[in-house]
Amino acid sequence: MSDDKSKNLQFLVFFLVAASMANLYIVQPVLPILEREFGTTASMASLAISATILGIALANLPFGMLADRYAVKPLILIGGFAVSLFGFFCAVTTSMGFLILARFIQGLFLPAVTTCLAAYLARSLPIERLNIIMGSYVSATVAGGLAGRLLGGWIHTPLHWRYAFVSASALLLTATIVAVRWLPEEQGTRKEAKPARFIELLSRKDLLRIYLVPFSAFFVFSSVFNYLPFYLSGPPFHASTEIITLLYLSYIIGIAIGPVAGTLSNRLSNGATMALGALVFGISIAITVIESVPLIAVSLCGICAGHFAMHTAAVGSLNRKVSSSQGRANSLYVLFYYLGGATGITLSGYAYSIAGWVGVVALGCIVLLIPLLTGIIENRKSSESARV
Repeated sequence: MSDDKSKNLQFLVFFLVAASMANLYIVQPVLPILEREFGTTASMASLAISATILGIALANLPFGMLADRYAVKPLILIGGFAVSLFGFFCAVTTSMGFLILARFIQGLFLPAVTTCLAAYLARSLPIERLNIIMGSYVSATVAGGLAGRLLGGWIHTPLHWRYAFVSASALLLTATIVAVRWLPEEQGTRKEAKPARFIELLSRKDLLRIYLVPFSAFFVFSSVFNYLPFYLSGPPFHASTEIITLLYLSYIIGIAIGPVAGTLSNRLSNGATMALGALVFGISIAITVIESVPLIAVSLCGICAGHFAMHTAAVGSLNRKVSSSQGRANSLYVLFYYLGGATGITLSGYAYSIAGWVGVVALGCIVLLIPLLTGIIENRKSSESARV
């Protein structure tokens, strides 16, 4: 593949994944607006996010298996059109129940774009190009998450959140058509004689331990950013939606932290990087209880750095542990990641209703003990292997 073709492919991948992720997080900055407009509770409004994440978690494995059996471009086309269609529906509905249902259906079809695109890349690209293009994929997930939040709470006036849905849906529709038209034709599949079953992968204690890292990391990360608007919009801050949305710029840290965390993992170990990321995350989330918007802004940078450091180290550790069935192993990783997000938002909703922001922080710090201990165990095993 020439350099020009590689750059074009990087652009297509970045455009499509970023547009997909923008649709996922578009309502997060305006959750208090939805709460007031639909006359509901904070926990119910938050289902506009957690329902989508749950849909992704449920559909990820099935679409991963479909991508192994069928051509990927039609699946991407179906997924992009479905997510866009229900995004347009969200823009016009006057029922909170229908909004949540539509968001759940969007989640069911998002893996048809993202998971299937990853499968397409894995079997269509030469090994020497795969890491480079996948770097664009990972960066796009971060950039898309940031773009969705800015679109929902800043670029469009918050009270006009419905226009944000129209913009995001139109963007994804355009990206889907462009990608399906210009993505190179698939070059065949990489088949294994007997791929490991999902249950076989889950029965391995070393892999299960790693899968708990994305579950717990996104459990806390999604909870922090989901209930942050409620925390800052109330007393003593009374921050506007525009100010709250600007704090999501801390996501930019996630675009740069991946390569840094990878370098750190090579110098220390994946386990050490996991543990360090958990410590940074935990300290940063604890700082948010101090009633200072500038200090909270700084702590959010630490939260993003810690989260994406754990994420990078866990992915690296997983792919070092498996020598076959990498597709299934990585689809399980994504499943645990989004199940953690859906679970975190739901349970943190109860914590917020009982103890406010302090409840969210306390629950988050407890859950972060999982990646901290996992990192310590992984680092010890890495040291033992090095001595042997």
